[in-house]
Amino acid sequence: MTTVLKINIDDLDSGFVENLKRDFAHAAVEIRLQEQTEGALAFTEADFWRAIALLDWEKEGDDERVAEPLINFLAEQPISHIYRFSDILSEKLWQLDTHAHAKVFLDDPEEEGLLSVDDFLYTRCAVVANGQQYYENVLANPHLMPLELTFEPLLYVALKAYKRKTGKNFTPYHAYNYETYSNKLGWQKQ
Repeated sequence: MTTVLKINIDDLDSGFVENLKRDFAHAAVEIRLQEQTEGALAFTEADFWRAIALLDWEKEGDDERVAEPLINFLAEQPISHIYRFSDILSEKLWQLDTHAHAKVFLDDPEEEGLLSVDDFLYTRCAVVANGQQYYENVLANPHLMPLELTFEPLLYVALKAYKRKTGKNFTPYHAYNYETYSNKLGWQKQ
């Protein structure tokens, strides 16, 4: 049975949390934040891909400048959009975290069958950063995974946008762990 509680965030305190623990011991908690401001519509997957399209590839060679338009855009959005962007990004990176997608690295003679977990993550970032069509092609065809393409700055876009907007550090709570080898099903050899 599911119980839905709606509470203003200003009304949350340690007493409320303690009562939840007491009244709903052993229950799972799902937290959804719904901004009450005008125009704070949901940030959709289509919005995610439109935001990714803001990366300025004319500045290629200077990754920070490539990412700047995306950071600026997110910093102008409601905070919930920054979290949602981060969450969708985590899902996309997790979906690419598979043995089949890593195989291009594992089969490369220069890599000698070894996989750099960081390089593989940064390559997955580059796949997402190159847009929806490219991402979907690589997701469906793991042999298209690029060997020499990385874009680590994508991991820090939400952090920088949040800092720019609030002056505070961003603490992401991702639905998906995108670190290499986290997609357990994806790493089962077929």
